[in-house]
Amino acid sequence: MDNLPMENDEVSFKELIEKLKEWYSYLLKQWKMIVLGVTIGIIGGLTYSFIKKPVYTATLSFAIEDEKSGGGLGSALGLASSLGLDLGSTGGSMFTGSNLTELFKSRSMVEKTLLSPVTVNGKTISLAEMYIENNEWREKWKKNPKLSAIRFLPNSDRKSFVRTQDSILGVIYQNLSKNSLTVAQKDKKVAIITMEVASINEMFSLYFCNALAKEVGKFYVDTKSKKARTNMEILERQTDSIRRELNGAITGVAVANDNTFNLNPALNVRRAPSARRQVDVQANTAILTELVKQSELAKVTLRKETPLIQIIDGPILPLSVEKFGKVKGIFFGAFLGTFFILLFLIVKRLYNNYI
Repeated sequence: MDNLPMENDEVSFKELIEKLKEWYSYLLKQWKMIVLGVTIGIIGGLTYSFIKKPVYTATLSFAIEDEKSGGGLGSALGLASSLGLDLGSTGGSMFTGSNLTELFKSRSMVEKTLLSPVTVNGKTISLAEMYIENNEWREKWKKNPKLSAIRFLPNSDRKSFVRTQDSILGVIYQNLSKNSLTVAQKDKKVAIITMEVASINEMFSLYFCNALAKEVGKFYVDTKSKKARTNMEILERQTDSIRRELNGAITGVAVANDNTFNLNPALNVRRAPSARRQVDVQANTAILTELVKQSELAKVTLRKETPLIQIIDGPILPLSVEKFGKVKGIFFGAFLGTFFILLFLIVKRLYNNYI
């Protein structure tokens, strides 16, 4: 048994050439099928180029200047801290880098933007309604009374929405975040963020891009300066309260003095109310002076804590447009037609040989 010749499973180069010749001869005989497949592919690609709507892209770039605490305010803030007053501090890195880009794509920001009002053909509607009209969803909803009655009014209260409205907004958000909205910081060394909004409607891309930038900018500024603004408002309320107390004390001193005018010097007890009021005036004056000082420091801190969002380049009409051209459709269709017809012929022959 050891002397039996072993089977050689390796295919020689000559056999490989023969196999290729066989396949070439087979495919050459099927030239009519190949031409038919390529023709169908070209027709399909050309048809798609006519059906495919152009995509308009709105681009907006901006930079954020977030001044850090310190410098000339260091001693002032230290004084305020020693008096037990917290005038706020810088906002840290909550919205920097990737966090800020994710804020643009968050559902809450996108949904608030979708409820922003826009004027289309002389009628004020929300961006959500504009999106629904662009995609012709109303036509599909005519047979469903529950959907056809749904409306998204501009600046409507999000908390009052029913489940169906939540679902529709969720679908719009998913479509926009996955296919239309792109936010990126192209270079980590440069604090410039670029946002792009792509859609089949040029005006929707323009409106949505501007509205989203405005909505996120407002939220960003309010959040970053919230602590400093709260402290400033508290100090202003305390200042107004002490000022009212001081005015009342001054009036009380005047009244007490009127009551003791030409009073017998021996009757000192009658002057006690005036003396007490005078002490109140002095105490409230000292407190008011300090509160006014701290209130002004709080205003400076608020200005320092409020970041500056500067738009560098905004979307300008006409927007950049991407079309699926006829030449591209012909080449793309021819490639797909050739690929699928060759795949069909190869599978067909292998199946026949196997049977």
